[in-house]
Amino acid sequence: MPWREEYRRKLKTADEALSLLRSAQRVWVQQGNSTPQPLIDAMIRRAPLLRDVEVISMLTLGDAPYTLPEFAGTFRHGGLFLGGNVRQAVREGRADYTPIFLSEIEGLFLSGEMPLDIVLLQVAPPDDHGYLSLGTCVDCTLTAARTGTLVIAEVNDHMPRTCGDCFLHVSEIDALVETSRPLLELPRESCADDLHHRIAAHVAALVPDGATLQLGIGGIPDAVLMALENHRDLGIHSELVSDGVIPLIEKGVINGARKNLHPGKAILGFVLGTHELFDFLRDNPFFEFHPIRYVNDPFVIAQNDRMVAINSALQVDLTGQVCADSIGTRPYSGVGGQTDFIRGAARSKGGVPIIALPSTAKGGTVSRIAPVLDPGAGVVTSRADVHYVVTEHGVAYLHGKSIRQRAEALIAIAAPKFRDELYEFACRTHYLEPLPALVA
Repeated sequence: MPWREEYRRKLKTADEALSLLRSAQRVWVQQGNSTPQPLIDAMIRRAPLLRDVEVISMLTLGDAPYTLPEFAGTFRHGGLFLGGNVRQAVREGRADYTPIFLSEIEGLFLSGEMPLDIVLLQVAPPDDHGYLSLGTCVDCTLTAARTGTLVIAEVNDHMPRTCGDCFLHVSEIDALVETSRPLLELPRESCADDLHHRIAAHVAALVPDGATLQLGIGGIPDAVLMALENHRDLGIHSELVSDGVIPLIEKGVINGARKNLHPGKAILGFVLGTHELFDFLRDNPFFEFHPIRYVNDPFVIAQNDRMVAINSALQVDLTGQVCADSIGTRPYSGVGGQTDFIRGAARSKGGVPIIALPSTAKGGTVSRIAPVLDPGAGVVTSRADVHYVVTEHGVAYLHGKSIRQRAEALIAIAAPKFRDELYEFACRTHYLEPLPALVA
């Protein structure tokens, strides 16, 4: 059947498409700026006819009404990475959190360990050959679509057509729902403040010319990008980027010229940003999207010489253990790609794995360099994996260092007002020996 005829035959309203959903099925929802909100809304309208539907996703934007108390027994969310729209449901026990490396999620689909009954996604309109680009977000969704039983796609003419391994053919879709709406955006935070710039200055000093970068979103990554304006021939191999990369690409600082894997290309799995970034991505061959199981594979990452991985944390204890996904027992975000990239950068020739964080939280009343992690806190990156820890007070290099050396280095980059109590704890636990003047 010619693809245009097949396309017309598969066109449905959102409600018609979601009538395919049955009780006790598992649904995958595409994440980020590609969150297919009209399909989610249609799923909610079908709620009176459903029971025990599991909704699986990573970080979605917009509302997540399937987590509301009134839908208990109808929907249960399974979060592989948590955003603000689902945290309360997880905290109150109405939704689940699964700690897993981002690089390993697609393996659950491929192995049959997590079979998907319905996949909800958003795509750009088809090209002349019937291929639909997944646009801003390939992540795990391309693999989900190719392993799921039924695929329902929102075809949005606002979605930019992007390049790479990011296409589904009309023949691979079961139902198509045409829309015309602005994509959900993740607004940029207010400009990076002095604290972020102080951290970024230390990070930038660790980045060599010709480095390949992995970084996320927020004040610290944005400040790091601004601090790299005088670097040369930087590249990108990252699970995601945001609007902050645009100025450095336009100035030629990020050009991928010295990458030995995919030279001249920015390799990524998805983006999180605004319409400015969407317009920059549209038909831009510099950006090449791939599934996360490729982008985040530590063995692939390690093939980039001078790979610099910049990740954040909620807490780091005095032995170097990194908590990045929970506040005590409360899940906050997810394991994500931190360990994938820390390990990949560590195996890279000239690689630099970095954990960057402010030294304090809660208005300076809590030290993020902690004697021990909070009870119940998850260890995302083990102390044996950690190389560089950076705060606004400096850089601690931990790789191959003893517990004594680690404690000394981390206390030195903690906020000054907390250093004495950290030192006293380290002495009590025999991480450190008391200074002679303090021996009674």
